[in-house]
Amino acid sequence: MPRKILDQVLIVDVEATCWEGPAPEDQESEIIEIGLCTLDVASGERVEKRSLLVKPQRSRVSPFCTQLTSITQQMVDHGMSFTKACTILRQEYASKERVWASYGDYDRRVFERQCRESQIEYPFGVRHLNVKTLFALVHATRYEPGMAEALRIMQLPLEGTHHRGGDDAWNIAGILSELLKHFRTSFSSETSANQP
Repeated sequence: MPRKILDQVLIVDVEATCWEGPAPEDQESEIIEIGLCTLDVASGERVEKRSLLVKPQRSRVSPFCTQLTSITQQMVDHGMSFTKACTILRQEYASKERVWASYGDYDRRVFERQCRESQIEYPFGVRHLNVKTLFALVHATRYEPGMAEALRIMQLPLEGTHHRGGDDAWNIAGILSELLKHFRTSFSSETSANQP
């Protein structure tokens, strides 16, 4: 069993090929960008933001996808292979050993499907943190709000371009950082109140 590394949380946000309606018959949705942000657990500080552009093999970037994400076919034509991106996650970010997080389960499911279909080793361990659900539970919302709405509720700015992996990962890390700080403050207050 892989050892656990709890110094940082790896926040991941993916963008994938998409269309305004159903996918064309000869294409399927696949990852075109992996956004990464490392969050230092002790300080709650965001350490690094990175974007890995991935060249799709079974689809092309549609005008709708470009409008949504700002990613063009020309950009991903110069991207790396999905295999190389997964290797970077494992080797440079210890993704198998670290807790990793995303906003919702979409990113986890997309990775699982694409790894299975491409017969590539899944780059993450089993410790996945769903920040969307965590946010909804902490704030006692009746539903799980989108990332932009969660930032608004927390009175945090949306930094960068929404629907770009690196920027979204950075913003999600900001949400998670505030949630962790809230837990620590509440815990410290309760512990102090219970001291004789």
